[in-house]
Amino acid sequence: MRYLTIALAKGRLAKQTLSLLEQTGITCEEMKDKDTRKLIFINEDLKLKFFLSKTSDVPTYVEYGAADLGVVGSDTIMEEGRKVLEVLDLGLGRCDMCVAGPASAKELLRKNEVIRVASKYPMIAKDYFYNKKHQTVEIIKLNGSVELAPIVGLSEVIVDIVETGSTLKANGLEVLEKICPLSARVIVNEASMKLQRERIMEIVKSLKNTL
Repeated sequence: MRYLTIALAKGRLAKQTLSLLEQTGITCEEMKDKDTRKLIFINEDLKLKFFLSKTSDVPTYVEYGAADLGVVGSDTIMEEGRKVLEVLDLGLGRCDMCVAGPASAKELLRKNEVIRVASKYPMIAKDYFYNKKHQTVEIIKLNGSVELAPIVGLSEVIVDIVETGSTLKANGLEVLEKICPLSARVIVNEASMKLQRERIMEIVKSLKNTL
């Protein structure tokens, strides 16, 4: 029996996913060693391999078959646009992708004016404004605190993840439009689903039962 490989996004999501997997009887003791320098972790009994990667790389590993399964936020799936199968919503890290800005920007959105939009998620922003709103915008990609953009006049609005809205409020901004809800999803490589369907669906079904 060949190994099934699971890619996990580094950080809080990986810990939450491993906790869920443990409830289904899937453990990986090696990953609990905080001082380890290893990149790949193995459960020999279950013939499973795990590795941690940068969040944005998880869909890439899954699309190209370096991982059979992955767990990553739906924001990353949408932004990366990789060919993967989305098979389960784990409901972890629930939040919303939103258009935010000062209250004065509401009118610009309502009138579909040509505006500048700053975001860490240019593909999501582009899809929303061009394909759903049919509004012409200039999209500026930022990597840091996007809340700064409307404050210093770089953009009229931002597209970003909103959990509680407290950061927006503290900076005089508010949610102007909701784009979509977000949460962690299980994704599967298309070829793996054909070749290892039974084993993959067994894991998915066990996860579903623990939710």
